[in-house]
Amino acid sequence: MGRARQHAEARQGERRRRLANEAARLMAESGIRDYNQARRKAASRLGIHDEASLPRNQEIEEALREYQRIFLGPAQADAVRVRREAAARAMEFFAAFQPRLVGPVLDGTADAGSPVALHLHADDPEAVARFLAEHRIPAEPRGRRVRLDRRRELQVTAWLFEAEDLAFELTVLPGAVLRQAPLSALDERPMPRASLAQVRGLLAGG
Repeated sequence: MGRARQHAEARQGERRRRLANEAARLMAESGIRDYNQARRKAASRLGIHDEASLPRNQEIEEALREYQRIFLGPAQADAVRVRREAAARAMEFFAAFQPRLVGPVLDGTADAGSPVALHLHADDPEAVARFLAEHRIPAEPRGRRVRLDRRRELQVTAWLFEAEDLAFELTVLPGAVLRQAPLSALDERPMPRASLAQVRGLLAGG
């Protein structure tokens, strides 16, 4: 009985690794940004549908980092650096809104298709819209749902635009959210964020 169980667990672990690797490949090659979408597509392609074999977001992220290291190498590192440099310039421009860098550009998994994602903070939700209009930046609004904790959610606006041949995504949050980061979709823990000084530190560190 024990040996059969060990065999079953080993098979399940192998399926999880295969799914994580396939989901990572899809994210790297197809521009998929959503872990759930990548996981579902990988499961469909490999014909693996039992819930226990589905990898967690963190397992997919680890596989994505490994894929990028092996197959993309310097090109992926360059994509991250270019976007961090652009993020620093954008954060200077939007300094009045206490910007924070988030997402793949911060964690180092960004590629040539990744937007520069910033959180801006303003108690007046229209303040960012006015600022964009004043500076003649053509931005498109999108609704976003942000989880503050396991019980509370916010419906907010994200502004999408392009500059310097890069995509930018500005999510507008209340000022109070500066004290408590929203939850990450990766692990449901407070989302990693970086101030302008911290982004400059990343750039200085190479």
